[in-house]
Amino acid sequence: MITFYIAAFVLLLLVLALLFRPFFWKSSTVQASRQQLNAAIYKEELAKLEKEHANGLIDNASYELSHAELRQRLFQDTSEDDGVAVLGSPKKTMIALVVLVPVVAVLIYFWLGSAQQIADGGTQKRVAQQDVEKMVAGLAAKMEQDPSNLKGWAMLARSYKVMGRPVEAEKAYDRAGAYLDGDAQLLADYADVSASNANGNFEGKPRAILKRALKADPNNMMALWLEGTADYNQGNYKGAVQVWGRLAKLLPPDSDDAKMIQGSILEARGKANLPPEDFSKPAVAAPAAGGKSISGVVSLDPNLTSRVKPEDIVMVIARAPGARMPVAIMRGRAADLPMRFVLNDSLAMTPDALISNMSEATVEVRVSKSGQAKAESGDLFSSTQTVKVGADKLKMVVDQVRP
Repeated sequence: MITFYIAAFVLLLLVLALLFRPFFWKSSTVQASRQQLNAAIYKEELAKLEKEHANGLIDNASYELSHAELRQRLFQDTSEDDGVAVLGSPKKTMIALVVLVPVVAVLIYFWLGSAQQIADGGTQKRVAQQDVEKMVAGLAAKMEQDPSNLKGWAMLARSYKVMGRPVEAEKAYDRAGAYLDGDAQLLADYADVSASNANGNFEGKPRAILKRALKADPNNMMALWLEGTADYNQGNYKGAVQVWGRLAKLLPPDSDDAKMIQGSILEARGKANLPPEDFSKPAVAAPAAGGKSISGVVSLDPNLTSRVKPEDIVMVIARAPGARMPVAIMRGRAADLPMRFVLNDSLAMTPDALISNMSEATVEVRVSKSGQAKAESGDLFSSTQTVKVGADKLKMVVDQVRP
């Protein structure tokens, strides 16, 4: 801080020295006044006029008239005050500069930021971290006073997880208890820190928590990733392929996450001696045995062609009547429309809900730019149809736009 103020003071002195230079170091060259300049000009004009009269270029009358006019103009211009001292008093000017320059500098200084703020710029992150730690410590103390606040324990657990303190996070999740039930994301986070504290081992407690998470939401992507990882670490490569395959269906094709999952699936398939899967082809499933599938064709209303890009994702979704959770999803590209689809058990979202165990299902089609499972504004979709499982000539037309 002291160094900054010294540097600022020296800089201010240099600026004032440059501004005062004309007052202390006057030029040695004598400057002609305005009166002197005017007199010289008119003297030259009079000499020129007399020369023209002597040479007979103008007559006597014109000479007298012009000569009188020049004398009048010379008198008017040389009678005015000289303009050399237009700056006024040098003393007043110097005082004004001494006052104004520091004042303006101080105002700019406080407007742009003080020296303390500049010095603290490099420590803002550390201060913010300290504030977060203080806030979390306060929450922890509050929870000890109110241990029955299960939601508060869950908040504390997530805070510890974000701060990179998995041991404290797991203890807080333990005390959150029943509040976690039904929240797949919280349970997935809980399983993650529990496995982390067990050196990456998912067996036992972490695996049991994952089962609870997938029961709450079979499509929770973090839970699916961890479940597949647990299978892979255990040597159950086929199980990892199946679980990660379900996760791959929920991700936008060609995204970084999708490419990562595809790489993991290929590695697991290799370890399980399974043939590699070609992800470049549209995801069209083979019909299930016994006719336990629903198949048909998806087409696009010609009036909506301009609203669809070739890379948009087409999702054919089957649900149990009245249910929110899909039992099967098939994905393709808008470039493949019209597109044939087959919904069967190979596209099941969970082993506990198979389309082959249903007598009928509702089917709808959605065209999404993001490829997310959740419907978004601007998505195109079809009317929902309830059909018997085994239907093979279903016609689905995408003809509506979600507001």
